Amino acid sequence: MGERTNPTDLELAALISSKICHDIIGPVGAIYNGLEILDEDDDAEAKNYALDVIRNVTEQASARLQFARFAFGAAGSAGAVIDLGTAEQISRGFVGQAKHKLIWRAIPGHMAKDNVKLLLNLIASAISALPRGGEIDVQMGGTLETPSFLIRCRGPNARPPQYLVEFITGEQLPQLDAMSIQAYYTWRLADNAAMRMEILKDGADILLSAKPQG
Repeated sequence: MGERTNPTDLELAALISSKICHDIIGPVGAIYNGLEILDEDDDAEAKNYALDVIRNVTEQASARLQFARFAFGAAGSAGAVIDLGTAEQISRGFVGQAKHKLIWRAIPGHMAKDNVKLLLNLIASAISALPRGGEIDVQMGGTLETPSFLIRCRGPNARPPQYLVEFITGEQLPQLDAMSIQAYYTWRLADNAAMRMEILKDGADILLSAKPQG
């Protein structure tokens, strides 16, 4: 088993900030490039192309920021609850409609903030489990007060989410950086919510499970 000293609050904040910047710098850079084309190119076709790019990447950047606000941010005061309808809307925007398809089976209602944050981070982990795209099937059991989550990742070359399995098993722990911090944060959220996580295989599918401890 590996051993790790948890990062300090300042280190964790810095790593999460790096993660968010990493996720949005690409779309923001594409917006800037599109604006340069509008300023410098008089060709109508080029301008239309630039506007399409700006629209698409602006939507992408907005979806990523909205997701980060709820998945990593405070999103309300301590003890707050979040509407699962809002969580579904945020998740659909984040997953998009290109390579991945989100199937949402959670019951409606309001759930404790930390549980919703865990669910959102599990969905983000599910994307990394499907490098070539596929279906992310979100199922919820239990009650709104004591939920359990099961996310089925179905698609070609489905694999355990990078880094998350190492944090769950405690083996070959990765270096914490902007790439691995989301998996680490998911693991910490599960512990904070008294949930036990497992990564399982069902045929070619990968299952991400989180259940109440005990």
